[in-house]
Amino acid sequence: MVWMRQRVRGVLDRIYVRRLAGRLPRELMPRHIGIMVDGNRRWARSAGFRDPADGHRAGGAKIPTFLSWCDAYGIEQVTIYLLSDDNLGRGEAELAALLEIIEGVVDELAAPGRRWEVTPIGSLDLLPDATARAIKGAAARTAGRRGGVKVNVAVGYGGQREIADAVRSAIGERLAAGVALEDILDGFDAEAIGRHVYTAAQAPLDMIVRTSGEQRLSGFMLWQSAYAEMHFCECYWPDFREIDFLRALRSYAGRGRRFGR
Repeated sequence: MVWMRQRVRGVLDRIYVRRLAGRLPRELMPRHIGIMVDGNRRWARSAGFRDPADGHRAGGAKIPTFLSWCDAYGIEQVTIYLLSDDNLGRGEAELAALLEIIEGVVDELAAPGRRWEVTPIGSLDLLPDATARAIKGAAARTAGRRGGVKVNVAVGYGGQREIADAVRSAIGERLAAGVALEDILDGFDAEAIGRHVYTAAQAPLDMIVRTSGEQRLSGFMLWQSAYAEMHFCECYWPDFREIDFLRALRSYAGRGRRFGR
């Protein structure tokens, strides 16, 4: 009887997905989504696994599926929060397994036949050489790809670190051009910093989705999120369904964005 209930639920879910998708106003879809793939370790515990890596593997396996949904609904850019700079302080065994999983994920995104262009954001110099090489290699192999969503992989990423980097870069650029420091500081403003954040050349961030029920940014895209819409989903990331994604898009489409005006 269990398999019968699962089959019936699957059929009903597919019907509901088609219904939700058919009612989405495509002209109101976000161009750029940030996704916080949270809850992998808790999912592993709830599923009876002892090793947190089982949760991270399940979460990594969900990413290509999620990107295929983004392709289907016309999302142009996605930034995936895979590893924060704070996460680098986790236990040695868990961190080693997580980094290996991330290497596998970026390799899968860069595989032949995929349409996604991969761009790393974060401090790759904080990562082990093997992980940094894997991410840089995926970026090189996918450069210039067309036809699919453009994917930022945020690894070794911290929002405060990004802002500090942007400030240093903005000041350094002007100093290199021969501008006196007092003149730089006199005209220094938010626009100057914004030109040097990691995503400066990309579409503005429209929406952040976080799974697992947590309702905080945890340092994710602090600069870019100033006017981004937030959507918090109760399920853990490995359980995130197309229905959940469509509900997030529906919520976004129903909001009136005024950008502080």
